[in-house]
Amino acid sequence: MALKIKKILYATDLSLNSAYAFRFAADLAKNHKAEIILLHVVEKLPPSQEALVKYYIEDKDPRHYEKLIVDSIARAKKRIEVFRNRELLEHPEVISEHTHIEVIEGYPAIEILEKVKQYECDVIVMGTHGKGFLSHSLLGSVAERVMRRTDKPVTIVPLPEGKTDLSIPEF
Repeated sequence: MALKIKKILYATDLSLNSAYAFRFAADLAKNHKAEIILLHVVEKLPPSQEALVKYYIEDKDPRHYEKLIVDSIARAKKRIEVFRNRELLEHPEVISEHTHIEVIEGYPAIEILEKVKQYECDVIVMGTHGKGFLSHSLLGSVAERVMRRTDKPVTIVPLPEGKTDLSIPEF
């Protein structure tokens, strides 16, 4: 039985070459006439670190931390929009009808899994930096946590080192 792909969740950390994996997701979407949900999660600080930030930074403005998060989300969304529009320039119908951008604060693996359920995605596409066995075993990765906890197919696209023409623009 062939896999019917109607919705693809593309999760990005906005690192230098994370957009490299988007080409794979976009190609998959074009071939299956599927929708793409582009997701970036602004990683939530652990409670102890958040308390320190609030203690030291919010002395003059009690909502300073929340403003930083809102600003980070807005900048990330703009970066993704510019990148999406550049990558799908030859397919304008895909931009308006079949892509959705979501930037939220939270814990990446948990939020990715929640959005897969919420949007009823059929496939997850993510990039990984593949830094070797020792680094992976010590640090773990969002990709591995997602793969271990989902029942959906996950495509992990290895990201090249160095800047490429597929990099997400900086702001």
